Amino acid sequence: MSETEFLALAEAVLGQIETGLEQAGVDADVDLEFSRNGNVLEIEFVDNGSKIIVNTQAPMQEIWVAARSGGFHYRLIDGSWRNTRDGSELFASLAALASAQGGAPLSWPG
Repeated sequence: MSETEFLALAEAVLGQIETGLEQAGVDADVDLEFSRNGNVLEIEFVDNGSKIIVNTQAPMQEIWVAARSGGFHYRLIDGSWRNTRDGSELFASLAALASAQGGAPLSWPG
């Protein structure tokens, strides 16, 4: 995949994450804020001040997630963003990470 194709896909994923965060926060009644600067999405859990950072790495064609529990790399494999170590799916992983850090079960809509 070309860098241009990756950037377009990654932009769409960041948009999906933002949309999912809006709904997940409302559904779980978790106070979270998020902001985006270019290819970096910062998610903050207001009650405890913890953060999850999601950013794109065009040279590696990966999406990286930094959370309290560690750093994770996701690569597009057969149409799904998969963890390069354990094969877990990006949105399922984000829901688990956000649930752990937010203190309430969060699920990604869709």
